[in-house]
Amino acid sequence: MELRVLKYFITVAREESISAAADYLHMTQPTLSRQLKDLENELGKQLLIRGNRRITLTDDGILFRKRAEEIIDLVNKTEAEMTSDNETISGDIYIGGGETEGMRLITKAIKETQKIHPEIKFHLYSGNAQDVTEKLDKGLLDFGILIEPTNFSKYDFIKLPYTDCWGVLMKKDAFLASKEYINPQDLKDLPLICSNQDLVRNELSGWLKDDFDKLNIVATYNLIYNASLLVDEGSGYALTLDKLINTYNSTLCFKPLEPKLEVGLDLVWKKYQIFSKAADFFLKKVIELI
Repeated sequence: MELRVLKYFITVAREESISAAADYLHMTQPTLSRQLKDLENELGKQLLIRGNRRITLTDDGILFRKRAEEIIDLVNKTEAEMTSDNETISGDIYIGGGETEGMRLITKAIKETQKIHPEIKFHLYSGNAQDVTEKLDKGLLDFGILIEPTNFSKYDFIKLPYTDCWGVLMKKDAFLASKEYINPQDLKDLPLICSNQDLVRNELSGWLKDDFDKLNIVATYNLIYNASLLVDEGSGYALTLDKLINTYNSTLCFKPLEPKLEVGLDLVWKKYQIFSKAADFFLKKVIELI
């Protein structure tokens, strides 16, 4: 399996057309079709459904597209690291994390890094802990920012000087909006919108001192913005961290949990990872700011 064929497949998947992809790749349509057929024969799987109007992907094709994009990204990242000028610190740094105020320190470190080494480029990826650790493990991210609790068995880390506070996002005219704090009893029978991460569920179960599954969970989310739209539509109350949704001049408000439930933040990277000069400089800059 050659890298160029992976790029051919990705282009066809993106264009949803053999002819459009062939034009983009500056090759003939029969040649491209033959390359894709050879790829399917090599894998023993049908990847494409060739319709009259457009190309669609089979389930195997969807998975293969994801893996092909990861392979190409990793190759590009490796080539950039290997060809960078030894005298000038440059290159690309990939950072993933969830929505958290703790990203403020990371963005400050990015700014300070680029003041000194403007040729360093940063790429930020937003996702939950599962998304971030999956990309870390595959080498597609250099660093991840994870909200505790975190399994550190595969990672080195430094604790960031931030804590986030759990609470409930609700409409300002909700009957609980007059309360200063939300306690476990308040949540019983409420339509709740919660993170789909198991570690979060376990953390909230400890706070509830009861089985989390007894709550009335009407929807789940991996990032809070779309969940906030559900709250705004009156679909429920979102269990979330503070400061992720700006409630100033909004129809929504945030009420912290009582007893208070706070979580720490960690900057993590794979154990035994050999950093590029750019990533090493950035990490030192983060440590300086802590």
